Amino acid sequence: MLPSSIQISGEPLSGAEVRDICRGLRDNAVRLLSLRGCRLCDRDFGRICRALAGATSLAQLNLNLGVVSSPSRIKQLAEALRTNRSIQSLFLHGSPLTDAGLALLNPALALHPALVALDLGDCMLGDEAINLICGLLPPDGAKSGLKELTLSANPGITPKGWSRLAIAVAHSSQVRVLNLDYNPLGDHVAGMLAVAVASSRTLEVLDLEGTGLTNQSAQTLLDMVENYPTALRSLVLAENSISPELQQQICDLLSEGEEEEEMAGGAADTQEWERGREPTAHQRSGSSWMCPSDPRSQMVLMTSGLGDSLLAETEM
Repeated sequence: MLPSSIQISGEPLSGAEVRDICRGLRDNAVRLLSLRGCRLCDRDFGRICRALAGATSLAQLNLNLGVVSSPSRIKQLAEALRTNRSIQSLFLHGSPLTDAGLALLNPALALHPALVALDLGDCMLGDEAINLICGLLPPDGAKSGLKELTLSANPGITPKGWSRLAIAVAHSSQVRVLNLDYNPLGDHVAGMLAVAVASSRTLEVLDLEGTGLTNQSAQTLLDMVENYPTALRSLVLAENSISPELQQQICDLLSEGEEEEEMAGGAADTQEWERGREPTAHQRSGSSWMCPSDPRSQMVLMTSGLGDSLLAETEM
């Protein structure tokens, strides 16, 4: 039997459901486990963690929206991750981890042999957490590391923390997707990120939606895209004080670069895979993206071609 997926959202889990989940994990019959916003007791959470510790088919684990809700649960998840060898994508968006909780998780995350995508959006993180996260982005050639990182909506991180992340991204040869939306970054941090993008050989998607940017940031980013060859394909600038003209210029330049790449080598086929990142207020495409005229008209969770390819690569 091929591994399947278990996806439950916003529901209380019964004892029978927990038993079925654990059985599926132990039988290596589950490839995707999503318990987004589900309610379960500490005992049942521990049972699931013990089962996923030995699961060899589980590739994606989604515990978004408060499932990992206490220090004891963080410790149980960390214990499971120390043993598990198969999880490639871990989504903890909306979990009250804080810096202390991430410190408990970090040793297991740093040593995990397969992890390539991590969502820590809205996890109440600060600068101490950034120091730990930078360790998951090793310098060029040092060891394997994250290819997709989401840090949306963590306003406790200061410009000092963001500057350290920018340096880590600039020296990492592996990060492809960086989601920093809904953080109060401002123009100064955006300037540092532009330098990181120009230095990175792999960063293809950068989400700066709702980060307090102005035309000053947009002009810096435009100059970077126009004058320096980068891997960047998609730059999200919606919900910032940036003129439509500047956004369009950036979008056009990124589109031109992508068209040239496709003409040179052809578009790579990607394996379909559901992403666990929480939906934003806009619909996005796999290439350069511009906000619609009514930015709040849709709440959509889209699959990114880039994000899909990460798991395909690890299975080759």
